[in-house]
Amino acid sequence: MTEERTVQDSLVETVHMIRPNHLNAAGRLFGGMLMQWLDEVAGLVAKRHTRANVITASVDNLRFIHGAYAGEMVVIIGRVTYVGNTSMEVRVDTYVENLDDGKRHPINRAYFTMVALDEKDRPRRVPRLRISTEEEKAEWEAAEKRRTMRMQRKAEGF
Repeated sequence: MTEERTVQDSLVETVHMIRPNHLNAAGRLFGGMLMQWLDEVAGLVAKRHTRANVITASVDNLRFIHGAYAGEMVVIIGRVTYVGNTSMEVRVDTYVENLDDGKRHPINRAYFTMVALDEKDRPRRVPRLRISTEEEKAEWEAAEKRRTMRMQRKAEGF
């Protein structure tokens, strides 16, 4: 029987309070710090889905929509959107949460390609992804397009 998991099975949400040591010279959250947090969330999502070690193969569509500042609460949510044979795509969304009303405002989105590894650090097959909602189906279809673009860029040497 083929192993299968849902999007919800591997969902990860983390929260970070932005401190002065997280800021760049302009007084905003340093992009490198955010990228570290995003990569950690993507890795956790992939590990939950595969129940194996994983590595980051690529990051696509890393968009900084808005800045974040000292004292703000950053919420990072990751989910599997697509699986291939040994790799999977993980969508990671970042929000600033308003402490007064709890509303979340998007500040970043990125798509990570993660590869599952066996005990000898070689790629291994990943569990299938059971799609349950129209939103998950739309995300899968968009992920297929992103995968095609990644393969084309790779073939062209980018």
